[in-house]
Amino acid sequence: MILKTFGWSFAVTAIGLVAAVFIGGWEAFGIVAILCILEISLSFDNAVVNAGILKKMNAFWQKIFLTIGILIAVFGMRLVFPVVIVAISAQLGPIEAVDLAINDADAYQQYVTDAHPAIAAFGGMFLLMIFLDFIFEDRDIKWLGWLERPLAKLGSVDMLAPCVALIVLLVTSMTFAVNAHQHGGAHVDKSGTVLLSGIAGLITYMIVGGLSGFFENKLEEAEEHEHEVEEEARRKGKQVSVIALSGKAAFFMFLYLEVLDASFSFDGVIGAFAITNDIVLMAIGLGVGAMYVRSLTVYLVRQGTLDDYVYLEHGAHYAIGALAVILMITIQHEIHELITGLIGVTLIFWSFWSSVRRNRALAAAGEDEGEGPSPDRKAEVSSGV
Repeated sequence: MILKTFGWSFAVTAIGLVAAVFIGGWEAFGIVAILCILEISLSFDNAVVNAGILKKMNAFWQKIFLTIGILIAVFGMRLVFPVVIVAISAQLGPIEAVDLAINDADAYQQYVTDAHPAIAAFGGMFLLMIFLDFIFEDRDIKWLGWLERPLAKLGSVDMLAPCVALIVLLVTSMTFAVNAHQHGGAHVDKSGTVLLSGIAGLITYMIVGGLSGFFENKLEEAEEHEHEVEEEARRKGKQVSVIALSGKAAFFMFLYLEVLDASFSFDGVIGAFAITNDIVLMAIGLGVGAMYVRSLTVYLVRQGTLDDYVYLEHGAHYAIGALAVILMITIQHEIHELITGLIGVTLIFWSFWSSVRRNRALAAAGEDEGEGPSPDRKAEVSSGV
């Protein structure tokens, strides 16, 4: 199972590290290795959230996610995206931007750093909406009950999540964005840029999330009536299929996963510039890391890990919320990528350990998972809240 799921990731790792040695010797080898670890640590929460979505898709779309999806993730976000940033911020053509990235790494890094407030606002708002929609929903299983219960009650207020997100954006534009960090230690007023980018991130989330939610509901309805449709088709002597509907639904869910991955990639791409200015090494290191994130997502789905460790999804969403806040703060203040990665890993591990304790408590009580006391009570007993 491990080799089948992670086989391509292992192969790409070997190829990437060998290529790094040929490009820049053992120093380049070390840089690529560090970038791989950076990408995996910053994106582990991404894998957990992706798994929650991917488990609703069939094997075909899971395979698409690992093939076409990884091409989009590696070449789109880890290679093309940094170049697009430079092209837009420096008002250069695509070819000029590529030439700048290859032949003038220092100037390239300067343009990317100067574009960071816009990137952070866009990605931060997108991720913040993911967290708020999760935390304001009343769920049967609660991890931190003392916090999640009152927030779930507040979630009954219509449009609360976008209102909170817009308030956060407004406060950010009036505080951090007024004195935004730029290349060379300079600080400038980027409040207008942050506002526009943040609103764009919110709109992107609402459009993509709305479409994926709509077609996800259609997919669930189709699955519920699948057997009735097939029986009716056989009675009429016709072949009726719901593949087209399922395919459309899965396609929009696939798009949602790609946009989600793109938002999670912002901090990794920007953080990579703290390690190297070489666009080739950056693409190799982040690309290899992205492969592991993809493989880990599929592994979580096929092993049923999210069903066994019910708080993992909670921990991942808390990590998303923390990352959104960190992105907003980095508009003015520099935060080391190690801190960002450790916060996410700590929250994930904490939720995993809480899940283990929950399972042990249920086993000790002689109960099967999913039976017995109410889910809320189970959460209280197992997590100690």
